Amino acid sequence: MITIVTLARYQKVINVLSKRQPDLSILAEAVYKPHNLSAMLRSCDAVGIGKIYAINPTGGVPTYNETSASAEKWVELEVLENVEQMLQIAKVQKMQILAAHLSDKALDYREVDYCLPTCIVMGNEKWGVAEATAELVDEHIIIPMMGMVQSLNVSVATAVLLFEVQRQRLAAGFYDSPRLNPEEFAKQSFKWLHPREAKRLDTLGLAYPPLDDEGNISSV
Repeated sequence: MITIVTLARYQKVINVLSKRQPDLSILAEAVYKPHNLSAMLRSCDAVGIGKIYAINPTGGVPTYNETSASAEKWVELEVLENVEQMLQIAKVQKMQILAAHLSDKALDYREVDYCLPTCIVMGNEKWGVAEATAELVDEHIIIPMMGMVQSLNVSVATAVLLFEVQRQRLAAGFYDSPRLNPEEFAKQSFKWLHPREAKRLDTLGLAYPPLDDEGNISSV
């Protein structure tokens, strides 16, 4: 059964995809609490991140299907085996990799230029970013704390960092026009507007048909 798209939904999807930031992401390193990972995904969606990465030493990422707002529908999550894989991805995409990590060389998170292609590594709830990972990234960043505790909850810290990223990119005009390439924009539009048909076509290994000006399938 082909979905008939309402004009309001079509406009919403186009508006959201027009603000996606393909050169911005996070890497969740062994974040093992489902509600934290879910909250991180929601923050990513809110600032225009369409894809994030995760490393989990137990071999997988916990389920997060019951999250309010179902952010997992809108943000792709790719599981990596180690941080070296992320370094390779970052090299291809010319990203700076920053780690939220307390160290002698850590910068106040507001001092960093997030208009550059960027991936931010967030460590797990108990230990933070692994020391081995911290040695591989370009810079360490911190959120200054004025209380007795040294850090925020990982999902809260992610939100704080990402909304500084959004502030800088808004000022630079990064959200004023689409930054996804036309092919990716069309592909993602189809997947969001016609998820069942997209799944069927993916299973068959077939290309997505074009959409008309209202988001409906113009030919099959």
